[in-house]
Amino acid sequence: MSPGRRERGLVRPYVVTDGRAYPSRNTFDLVTLVMAHPDRPLTGLSPEKRGVMDLCLGGALSVAEVAGYLELPVSVTKVLLSDLVDSGHISTRAPIPKAELPETQLLQEVLDGLRARL
Repeated sequence: MSPGRRERGLVRPYVVTDGRAYPSRNTFDLVTLVMAHPDRPLTGLSPEKRGVMDLCLGGALSVAEVAGYLELPVSVTKVLLSDLVDSGHISTRAPIPKAELPETQLLQEVLDGLRARL
């Protein structure tokens, strides 16, 4: 076990979430996309919330990716994310439903057309 991993385990999840077990909103699933707002001040944010902001300033990430990068349980990550949505630091978006994605045949025709031109 690496030293960083051992140190991270010293902080219990309930400490990270200020003792809360549930997010203020129940709208997150594993593939919900998270985007940070760069114009919001980071003062007063916990280290974990700053970590979320640092990760998401580079582009949209899913809830599962944020949890994985922070090495936190998904349930804890959802509490942090709900706090950041409430404070206006991040916004979330559900992924595009499968029904709205283009047909595979259409994409293949576009690809074939591009290959024919090159």
